[in-house]
Amino acid sequence: MNDSRNGKRPVESATVISYRMFPQDTNAAGNIHGGVVLKYIDTTAAVAAMRHVRGNAVTVSIDKTDFLCPVHVGELVTFKASVNMVGKTSMEIGVRVEAENIFTGEVRHTNSAYLTFVALDNEGRPTPVPELLLENQDEIRREQEARLRRQRRRQEREVEGPARPIHK
Repeated sequence: MNDSRNGKRPVESATVISYRMFPQDTNAAGNIHGGVVLKYIDTTAAVAAMRHVRGNAVTVSIDKTDFLCPVHVGELVTFKASVNMVGKTSMEIGVRVEAENIFTGEVRHTNSAYLTFVALDNEGRPTPVPELLLENQDEIRREQEARLRRQRRRQEREVEGPARPIHK
């Protein structure tokens, strides 16, 4: 792992992005399409990952995400991303999604997701990421939970076999 001179605190890369949902974002049921929400989850997580490494980072995986409640047209949806854990060249980014009815002020947690990113150098090869400097109990808890998820993902890969790259 990198030394602390190259370390960063989660707050340094934390990213909050809000989008207002419009009719073109809906599915056949009239709610916001899950794919639209997933796109913004990935976009927000990518910004946090790139801020952490101050370079390029790409999505490797998105863990299962459950949609707890629908998002409606006209709502303001806020995506809050933070780096939970770093490995040698990879990072787990957590994203919390909240929908706000702009007129009533009601805010609902609609879903959360955990994404794995890999930092890339200028030649497109994995490159080391800065250490994550944890400052409080919440950040320590998030890192511990992320390590458990990482272990679970590794166990799943052992059962399923290695993933095959789309292109080289």
